[in-house]
Amino acid sequence: MAARAYWSGQIRLALVSIPVEIFSATQSGAKIRFNQIHRPSGKRIAYEKVVPGIGPVDRDDIIKGYEISKGSYVLLEEREIEAVRIESKRTLELVQFVDNGEIDPLYFEKPYYVAPKDQLAEEAFVVLRDAMRKAGKVGLGQLSVRGSEKLVALKPCGKGLLLETLRYADEVRQGRAFFDDIDDIKPGAELLDLATTLIDKRTAPFDAGEFEDRYVEALRSMIEKKAKSKSGKAIIDDVEAPVATGGNVIDLMAALKKSVGGATGGSKGAKKAPAKKKASASTRKSA
Repeated sequence: MAARAYWSGQIRLALVSIPVEIFSATQSGAKIRFNQIHRPSGKRIAYEKVVPGIGPVDRDDIIKGYEISKGSYVLLEEREIEAVRIESKRTLELVQFVDNGEIDPLYFEKPYYVAPKDQLAEEAFVVLRDAMRKAGKVGLGQLSVRGSEKLVALKPCGKGLLLETLRYADEVRQGRAFFDDIDDIKPGAELLDLATTLIDKRTAPFDAGEFEDRYVEALRSMIEKKAKSKSGKAIIDDVEAPVATGGNVIDLMAALKKSVGGATGGSKGAKKAPAKKKASASTRKSA
């Protein structure tokens, strides 16, 4: 089945308009989803929409409202909300370009693939893509979709374009407040060399396929055991406790030397680093 477009409209650069479609570049990975169950009956708990003092209400009687004061709402019909039109609902205008790498990763939110809507749009699409690639630039604009206007960045991606939604400035916390208490310490040259050596030994090309959600696998294994169990008792697997470090006082030099001595180098070592099956700790799996 063909993928459904997240957004359809046009990219505009000055007087040039390019019809495009935008598709989500990510999908949900393997996850364990739980339901809430009534223990005595074993039946799933249902949720009802209720009004205090009235009780359950029909879905057709529900409307959106914006609270302007305590308990006082402005009621809005869906057609009224839909009627609020701004240009970015159908047009993504590229209003600025910045250098590749200039945008702090803190601002990136979610990626989308951008493709020309039809063959007539391909020539202008390719010209824009290749011009940005040649200039080493990323385009910025705003896109209105699903009830909000997103700040977005657009850049070449293979034969197409990659659009990434960005957080606005007021959505990003500045790290200074969290880092101010860190002392200004200048590490010794030998410590830095050992740490750098350890990093070098574990450096390899990134391959998301080498990682998986080990927590999901461990949960799945436990669920399978529980399903086969006749007793109904809790199944608790013993997990090796973390090695005690004696508080915050450690011999950093000795620890680094031991780590460097035991580290494997190159891409071969990097591929062996992530455990592939059923461990209790979690690591991330990129989609």
